Amino acid sequence: MDKRTLLAVVLSITVLLVYQTFFVKPPVKTAPPPQQQAETAQQGAKPAPAPTVAATAPPVPSIQPATTGRLTAAQAITGTERDVVVENPLFRAVLTTRGGALKSFQLKQYKTEVANSEDIVDTFMRMIGKGKPKREGGPKPVELVHLAEGMPRPLSISFPDSTINIPGDGFYEVDGTSLDMTAGKESRRLTFSQTYPGELKVEKVFTFHPDKYNFELEVRVHNLGAAPLNQSGGLTWYQYVDPAAPTDSYGHDGPVSYIAKSIDRPEVDKLEADKTLGPDVSWGGFESKYFIAALIPQKPSLTSFRMTKDSSNLVAVGLKGPKNLIPPGQPGVFNYSLYLGPKDYNLLKAQNLGLENAIDFGDWLKWLAIPLLITLKFLYGYIGNYGIAIILLTILIKLIFWPLGNKSYKSMKEMQKLQPKMTALREKYKDDKTRLSQESMALYKTHKVNPLGGCLPMVVQIPVFFGLYKALLYAIELRHSPLFWWIQDLSAKDPYYITPLIMGGTMFIQQKMTPTGADPMQAKIMLFMPIIFTFMFLNFPSGLVIYWLFNNIISIGQQVYINKQPS
Repeated sequence: MDKRTLLAVVLSITVLLVYQTFFVKPPVKTAPPPQQQAETAQQGAKPAPAPTVAATAPPVPSIQPATTGRLTAAQAITGTERDVVVENPLFRAVLTTRGGALKSFQLKQYKTEVANSEDIVDTFMRMIGKGKPKREGGPKPVELVHLAEGMPRPLSISFPDSTINIPGDGFYEVDGTSLDMTAGKESRRLTFSQTYPGELKVEKVFTFHPDKYNFELEVRVHNLGAAPLNQSGGLTWYQYVDPAAPTDSYGHDGPVSYIAKSIDRPEVDKLEADKTLGPDVSWGGFESKYFIAALIPQKPSLTSFRMTKDSSNLVAVGLKGPKNLIPPGQPGVFNYSLYLGPKDYNLLKAQNLGLENAIDFGDWLKWLAIPLLITLKFLYGYIGNYGIAIILLTILIKLIFWPLGNKSYKSMKEMQKLQPKMTALREKYKDDKTRLSQESMALYKTHKVNPLGGCLPMVVQIPVFFGLYKALLYAIELRHSPLFWWIQDLSAKDPYYITPLIMGGTMFIQQKMTPTGADPMQAKIMLFMPIIFTFMFLNFPSGLVIYWLFNNIISIGQQVYINKQPS
């Protein structure tokens, strides 16, 4: 097999792997998005207080086994639901006195979509009081809580397998009306409490920080009775997954956990009725492509991670354990940490919990993807534009592989000189393949030409391509990050397919510059490759297309330079 045949095989296999791994997508459903997405888009006024109601529990997925302990009289308790707003420069959270749970968690620095020119004009018109804006306020902040009416709220507390079970949606008293940390520098506490006379008192103490996405939750169970209590705490995150909502074939919306140094992310439609993992739970929660709600136990070795889904597509994921023996008159304490925010590698890595594994860089490629991402962010720190940073990273990678590129193009050049002799050999030994192979290798040896010299340097660069693919596909830094003009989101495809078409053109030029063999079929296959790659790249992130485009442009220049060198 000569160099061009091997090259065709290698590229064909590469195309097949890329296509099967990244390009084949599941059907995208186009039905309307879930009701809650429309509801949470309204971040304006604070909701009016709810009327006094009985705390009857809504349908909840069975995330814990049947409780063996007695139920408190709290199931008949009544109260007034009231919202408490917590805000810092990074997020705006709304908690409720019903269950001391979370109603909304909006990430202020991340929007649901890219602002377009219409949004900018609308905002300007609203500011000057002229006309009526077409869209109120433009893109909305990303909302992490998605639930339909009547569903239980995230961060509810339960006590499975305990002496006393406490309803998760009982009404709490709260020691404040709001926490405004937008200008402060100190951490603040918010305490929800409910008391069942003669039995116990429950306190949920949230500690928020002015400059972090993570916060702490301490659950205190005070034994007010005369007998010891065996209490096992559980913390649950609820999320409604609308089966009719559009899906991202490259992302994962569903449960995720990091247990015993291994990541697990089951698909929602394949989720079992009640699945338990652990112990040794570092963290678990619910994720989307770019964001995560992670529940972090204080004692991983004594904690299990449970997940389930009911018939209404309400997914429940939660932590269970450990069990505390609470003497009379004493408190039992359950401690948790939570991270609700973006999948930013630096932020997740700083938690020292393995949270960075929530970014799907792949087990085999993260050793390449992570350094490439770090280098990209370093370049961005000086340039301020991720598109330009990608171009600079392309140049840097090309410089690293420059000697290999020179070797490849020199080998191609030498092979081109041998084409007349190779054609003569094929004609002479067209009926004797064994002799043709022997004479071809003798010809290569005589002229000191390696038939694989033009292929191997290209094969070496394939892992770099895949590593950069992973880095650019899942790096939140590229989400809604513009290059210029029509490319306003480097994580999305080129909306007008301009860069993929130009990229295909550069590949065609490269193929025309590459020496062709005597076999016309091989030449046709090689010229067909740019068409295949162009169609593949149409839906790739524009940042990756830009990398491949400029890699081709630099390669063309390098090949022209080598071809002009004297033999």
